[in-house]
Amino acid sequence: MSRMDRMEALQVLKRHITNEIVVGTYSTGFDWASITERPLNYFAVGAMGLGSSHGLGLALARPERKIVVLDGDGGLLMNLGTLVTIGKVAPKNLVHFVFKNNTYEANGGHPIPNTGVDFETIARGAGIPNVATCKTVADFEKNIANWLTIDGPTFVCMEIEQGWLGRRDYSNMYSASRRQALKEALAAGA
Repeated sequence: MSRMDRMEALQVLKRHITNEIVVGTYSTGFDWASITERPLNYFAVGAMGLGSSHGLGLALARPERKIVVLDGDGGLLMNLGTLVTIGKVAPKNLVHFVFKNNTYEANGGHPIPNTGVDFETIARGAGIPNVATCKTVADFEKNIANWLTIDGPTFVCMEIEQGWLGRRDYSNMYSASRRQALKEALAAGA
């Protein structure tokens, strides 16, 4: 069985995003930025492995707003400890999608150390109550509304195909104007 195409999954997500803060890093963040320009996107410079930590911080600081993290498997492996913290503090407004293609895609597609890693079991063991693995776009479409509305934290491992490995220009993602737009949107209650 083939895995999902990340861009197809992100297009599904885009149809369900309204006023959530979407946190993205590296390849998944880059792809998200390419399909939806919005003030409530949050991208962090040099944050490989820290998407979940940034999302947790935003979830705790802004409990009235849903926070959606778009993470990669390589990034999560660099910061597995954050899952334990998420499980302990249990922010109800946090949804963490991990796009698993078994590689450090942003660094040239090198394989992760153990492609058989079971992120669902790790997240559940860390104390996260809502945990799932999603293998098809149809399954994602079927469950996305529930994952975005239930009290979290919620963790979903998205099994995807390897993405494009060419050089990406991240400078637009990390521009000062994006940060300013996010600050203004939050101040305005957007």
